Amino acid sequence: MANHSRHQEKIIKSYYQNRDAIGVQKAQEAVSELFLSEGKKRVQVWKRLVGHLEKAGMKPAQIKHLQEKDDPSLVAEAIAKLV
Repeated sequence: MANHSRHQEKIIKSYYQNRDAIGVQKAQEAVSELFLSEGKKRVQVWKRLVGHLEKAGMKPAQIKHLQEKDDPSLVAEAIAKLV
Protein backbone atom coordinates (compact mmCIF):
# COMPACT_ATOMS: atom_id res chain seq x y z
CA MET A 1 0.00 0.00 0.00
CA ALA A 2 1.32 3.42 -0.91
CA ASN A 3 2.26 5.87 1.82
CA HIS A 4 0.58 9.24 1.60
CA SER A 5 1.83 12.57 2.89
CA ARG A 6 -0.19 14.35 5.57
CA HIS A 7 -1.51 16.74 2.95
CA GLN A 8 -2.68 13.88 0.74
CA GLU A 9 -4.32 12.15 3.72
CA LYS A 10 -6.25 15.33 4.52
CA ILE A 11 -7.47 15.59 0.92
CA ILE A 12 -8.57 11.94 0.91
CA LYS A 13 -10.31 12.30 4.28
CA SER A 14 -12.07 15.48 3.13
CA TYR A 15 -13.29 13.76 -0.02
CA TYR A 16 -14.90 10.91 1.88
CA GLN A 17 -16.44 13.26 4.45
CA ASN A 18 -18.05 15.31 1.67
CA ARG A 19 -18.87 12.45 -0.67
CA ASP A 20 -22.64 12.87 -0.35
CA ALA A 21 -22.47 16.62 -1.01
CA ILE A 22 -20.28 15.98 -4.04
CA GLY A 23 -22.83 13.42 -5.27
CA VAL A 24 -25.67 15.93 -4.91
CA GLN A 25 -23.76 18.60 -6.81
CA LYS A 26 -22.84 16.24 -9.64
CA ALA A 27 -26.45 14.97 -9.77
CA GLN A 28 -27.72 18.53 -10.11
CA GLU A 29 -25.34 19.10 -13.01
CA ALA A 30 -26.47 15.85 -14.66
CA VAL A 31 -30.15 16.85 -14.34
CA SER A 32 -29.37 20.00 -16.29
CA GLU A 33 -27.87 17.85 -19.03
CA LEU A 34 -30.86 15.50 -18.86
CA PHE A 35 -33.24 18.36 -19.71
CA LEU A 36 -31.28 18.99 -22.92
CA SER A 37 -30.35 15.49 -24.04
CA GLU A 38 -32.09 13.00 -26.31
CA GLY A 39 -31.46 9.49 -27.60
CA LYS A 40 -28.11 7.84 -26.88
CA LYS A 41 -26.81 10.90 -25.04
CA ARG A 42 -29.78 10.69 -22.64
CA VAL A 43 -28.93 7.05 -21.85
CA GLN A 44 -25.35 8.05 -21.03
CA VAL A 45 -26.52 10.92 -18.81
CA TRP A 46 -28.83 8.56 -16.93
CA LYS A 47 -25.96 6.14 -16.28
CA ARG A 48 -23.90 8.93 -14.71
CA LEU A 49 -26.90 10.33 -12.86
CA VAL A 50 -27.67 6.96 -11.25
CA GLY A 51 -24.12 6.77 -9.88
CA HIS A 52 -24.30 10.30 -8.50
CA LEU A 53 -27.69 9.67 -6.87
CA GLU A 54 -26.32 6.53 -5.21
CA LYS A 55 -23.38 8.51 -3.83
CA ALA A 56 -25.78 11.19 -2.61
CA GLY A 57 -27.58 8.56 -0.53
CA MET A 58 -30.78 8.02 -2.51
CA LYS A 59 -32.42 4.60 -2.19
CA PRO A 60 -32.09 2.27 -5.20
CA ALA A 61 -35.87 1.80 -5.43
CA GLN A 62 -36.39 5.55 -5.72
CA ILE A 63 -33.64 5.84 -8.33
CA LYS A 64 -35.25 3.05 -10.37
CA HIS A 65 -38.64 4.79 -10.14
CA LEU A 66 -37.18 8.09 -11.34
CA GLN A 67 -35.38 6.34 -14.17
CA GLU A 68 -38.59 4.63 -15.29
CA LYS A 69 -40.50 7.94 -15.27
CA ASP A 70 -37.65 9.63 -17.18
CA ASP A 71 -38.83 13.09 -16.10
CA PRO A 72 -36.02 15.54 -15.25
CA SER A 73 -38.35 17.71 -13.16
CA LEU A 74 -39.12 14.77 -10.86
CA VAL A 75 -35.42 14.07 -10.49
CA ALA A 76 -34.76 17.73 -9.66
CA GLU A 77 -37.47 17.64 -6.96
CA ALA A 78 -35.99 14.46 -5.46
CA ILE A 79 -32.52 16.01 -5.37
CA ALA A 80 -33.93 19.12 -3.69
CA LYS A 81 -35.23 16.89 -0.89
CA LEU A 82 -31.72 15.50 -0.37
CA VAL A 83 -30.29 18.94 0.22
